[in-house]
Amino acid sequence: MGNIVNRVFESSGPEGKVRGTPQQIIDKYNQLTRDAQLSNDRVAAENFQQHAEHYLRMLSSAQKEQDARREQQERENRERQAERDRERAKRQERESNGEPDPSQSNQPDLIDRSEDESGLVETPETQKSDKPKRPRKPRAKKPPKDEGESGSGGPSGSGSAEAAE
Repeated sequence: MGNIVNRVFESSGPEGKVRGTPQQIIDKYNQLTRDAQLSNDRVAAENFQQHAEHYLRMLSSAQKEQDARREQQERENRERQAERDRERAKRQERESNGEPDPSQSNQPDLIDRSEDESGLVETPETQKSDKPKRPRKPRAKKPPKDEGESGSGGPSGSGSAEAAE
């Protein structure tokens, strides 16, 4: 059913639309029922009561579902707590019998590796090369263009050479 308790509904009743949570709609239809009774309109009063009852049943069903979910969660929490308590009791019993706590026992030593055996995968960046790298040559400069071609009115409309770089 989802979270009906806080969901906003729009009810199309005989007096127009009523909008709100189920509890708000119930309250509104109960008020309309009282107004109809005061004006001696038994048919309208019964109609409003039926609308209110519909939302009352929806609300009741949703609340029962929420209560069942809450009880299930509480039951699961109690079971988890009981398991923790049993583990704690076992640990205390071991400690009182002189058995060492496994978490307090000595841990195995780490394997000593030399610098060459780091256990890492060798990548091209880490490989040592015998020959030194050549320095890169600078980019060749473009020859200067003629004065007539560098104007902004050219067919390409690219502007000056500096803007293109």
